[in-house]
Amino acid sequence: MEISDKNIKYAVIGDPIAHSLSPQMQNAGFEACGLGRPYGKIHVRLEELNDFTAFARDHLLGFNITVPHKQNIIPYLDSISEAAGLAKSVNTVTVIDGKLHGDTTDGYGLQAALKSDFDLDVEGASLFFVGCGGAIQAVAYHLAAQHPAAMYFANRTAPKAGLLVAGLGAAYPEVCYECCALDEMELLQDFISKSDVLIQGTSLGLKPEDPSPIPLNLLKDICVYDTIYKETPLQQAARKAELPVADGRSMLLFQGAKSFNIWTGMEAPVAAMRQALETAIAQR
Repeated sequence: MEISDKNIKYAVIGDPIAHSLSPQMQNAGFEACGLGRPYGKIHVRLEELNDFTAFARDHLLGFNITVPHKQNIIPYLDSISEAAGLAKSVNTVTVIDGKLHGDTTDGYGLQAALKSDFDLDVEGASLFFVGCGGAIQAVAYHLAAQHPAAMYFANRTAPKAGLLVAGLGAAYPEVCYECCALDEMELLQDFISKSDVLIQGTSLGLKPEDPSPIPLNLLKDICVYDTIYKETPLQQAARKAELPVADGRSMLLFQGAKSFNIWTGMEAPVAAMRQALETAIAQR
């Protein structure tokens, strides 16, 4: 574990972490509020979580967690929110008097992104999720609590989707849930036809040679939200079909803004944070 700046008060941790744009975004927010640039990034491996949390108790006021530690961090915390407990995922930790309290802002970030990008309210909507990995599990419980009409899930392995649906159904039984495997074309088409938005949560699209997670010819009459914040075949196909489409930068922005609010008690300066994030992405 290497900490280049021992004076930071906030940070993002992960393995790897060099790619993270959170410092640019968060420091723009802190600067806009006259709080300097106290946010850094720390490369923390799994075996270093104990040492890092000991450091955080004495030196930090808060930190974000990205892959692969959103679940790994939980045993090292003193408390977590109910939402984080349901999702089994923590991405925001607040340090108060040496105690670590975990929360999750990913679901809020996606909810705010859907409203900002598509003017879509989750309440009463039908949501179709592609993938059931950590990204989707981190947001699904938050969104289920907002009273959507239905939530559909497609995953490479159907049993994993079934486990997520079972957990959601136990927590929020008033929502309609269905799931399938990614190779069940009729069900995929059915879910798309019944949904207001498709939320792509797999890693497919990170590499130029990656295929789309679903057949592109199925896209019709639906908003498309890809949690990857770079151009992907899915986004390209959605634009070609003249469908509303957005990428994951808005989710990153709003989950970060919520973390800022939790730490400082201040309304996050979203415009300044957005501009810094857009600049950082353009410079990549």
